[in-house]
Amino acid sequence: MNFKSDNSGPAAPQVVEAIVKANEGYQASYGGDEIMESVTEGMRKLFDAPDAGVFLVSTGTAANALCLACLCPSWATIYCHEHSHVEEDECGAPEFYTGGAKLTLLDGKHAKIDKGALASALASAAPVGVHNVQRGALSITNATEHGSVYTVEEVAGLAELAKGYQIPVHMDGARFANAVVSLDCTPAALTWQSGIDALSFGGTKNGLLGVEAVVLFGEEKCWEFELRRKRGGHLFSKHRFLSAQMDAYLANGLWLDLARRANRSAAKLAEGLATASNVHLLHPVEANMLFVAMPLQAHVRAMEHGAQYYLWPPNQPILNNDDEIVTARLVCNWSTSDSEIEQLIDLLGNS
Repeated sequence: MNFKSDNSGPAAPQVVEAIVKANEGYQASYGGDEIMESVTEGMRKLFDAPDAGVFLVSTGTAANALCLACLCPSWATIYCHEHSHVEEDECGAPEFYTGGAKLTLLDGKHAKIDKGALASALASAAPVGVHNVQRGALSITNATEHGSVYTVEEVAGLAELAKGYQIPVHMDGARFANAVVSLDCTPAALTWQSGIDALSFGGTKNGLLGVEAVVLFGEEKCWEFELRRKRGGHLFSKHRFLSAQMDAYLANGLWLDLARRANRSAAKLAEGLATASNVHLLHPVEANMLFVAMPLQAHVRAMEHGAQYYLWPPNQPILNNDDEIVTARLVCNWSTSDSEIEQLIDLLGNS
């Protein structure tokens, strides 16, 4: 019963097989491998974007930070949600790679940026010109850190506001597959057709060993990204092993199949827990994550029987009072089994 993180789940067998196959013989290094050609072609076809730039890095933090460094100068700010990954979980990497750009934090329910809050922040920015941090870029996380999903219309609305001030828009898509499956939309509709300029296309949380793609919709920033990736130490010499993972991920819609499994598991878990009188769901379950509040004794019982998940936030003070209501984050991955879900529902629901 491991619900700690989708990072904790195994890699998909098809991906492991692809890496083994890629290990045969010789391939050009630093992204010149033939498999990368297939990845680029596949990604452009997937997004209906024949001129898109496609680049691979090993982590989501690298993807986000290098993307934002291309979009936002050091004297400007990145608008993002206060509970976005770039704010809470990247140890200042966006600030570091941009050379000092600021993060302007916005509120909004369920970790989704409130359109009014963004409009107000953009309108009031840099009131005395050179003395202020300038408008830089907007970063949207989809699916969000609370498991909710921005609709196509919501993305387009936020992007329209940003473009009104001539600032570019980045999407942190560490769980992009989960969002696409949830909305049953095309990748193009959720990205460039809605105003997204750069996408961090996640894979590690959805069955890959460790690779993320950066997709730039337009050629203007491609060379700069290549230089920043190299200078930042994220250009792999044996690049074919990144390419092999992403190529297998895209083949035959595997990326969507894996996300469907994870989303379906989360929906089943949410449905089961919703019937328990002592369990309260805090956010809509639209992807593969749940945030639940319940008495401490319920968590204790579940963990004593082998359940693994995080109390949230992880460092919250616990009073050790059985009646104390404690929040937890539960994350499903592509390999989460029905038996794990049923066992956890039984433990938490009957505590």
